[in-house]
Amino acid sequence: MFTLDKLTNSDNFFLLAGPCVIEGEDMALRIAEKITEITARLQIPYVFKGSYRKANRSRLDSFTGIGDEKALKILRKVGETFGLPTVTDIHETHEAAMAAEYVDVLQIPAFLCRQTDLLVAAARTGKVVNIKKGQFLSPGAMQFAAQKVVDAGNRQVMLTERGTTFGYTDLVVDYRGIPQMQAFGFPVVMDVTHSLQQPNQTSGVTGGMPALIETIAKAAIAVGADGLFIETHPEPAVAKSDGANMLQLDLLEGLLTRLIRIREAIK
Repeated sequence: MFTLDKLTNSDNFFLLAGPCVIEGEDMALRIAEKITEITARLQIPYVFKGSYRKANRSRLDSFTGIGDEKALKILRKVGETFGLPTVTDIHETHEAAMAAEYVDVLQIPAFLCRQTDLLVAAARTGKVVNIKKGQFLSPGAMQFAAQKVVDAGNRQVMLTERGTTFGYTDLVVDYRGIPQMQAFGFPVVMDVTHSLQQPNQTSGVTGGMPALIETIAKAAIAVGADGLFIETHPEPAVAKSDGANMLQLDLLEGLLTRLIRIREAIK
């Protein structure tokens, strides 16, 4: 079974990366192949990320997925094809056991990080649980979310910073939160791309500031983040979800190379 030490027993940061949502098998495999090649060359432990379904969209007509079972099978195929661990979001308690049949890491969305039954259901699968910090919570409050998973019998927990609500349509990152959450004894990930969202736009489509992806990532590595979460796509402009804040796939290798230099400098 996949465990956290396979990510953290490295001199490098680790990476969770992939498309926002599984749009199809060919796309998922192409992205996974590209990132696998890059991370192997750079010696970065890698987890392929893809949501099998998007439950939190601004409008009813927004794309949510290609079907749960179909998308989960694609996630399994990605993992088996490239020998990768995989991560996906879950939204309700009954999804935990279902998704755990296909992926190695269950991710709790930020808006749901206080949902006790969801955290317990994820914990009881025995899978690694990645809890995203709510946009409305202090870093210190995340110790209680993590403790629910631990109390349910699972210490395989990591926490993810993804920005804090700033007014109605923006987010800011307080980098003090990374060492504060690390003090609880869990690896801490910086969600680079979601922290650059501009939610609640009047158009009903979330905006973003992808030009600042490198800024957010550099700062996170500089303060000692254990891992990075980056959503990436060959053509963000045509991505079916979160295209406004995703990294173009061709830019990933250069970014990671520069981040490794920062990591080496702070050791």
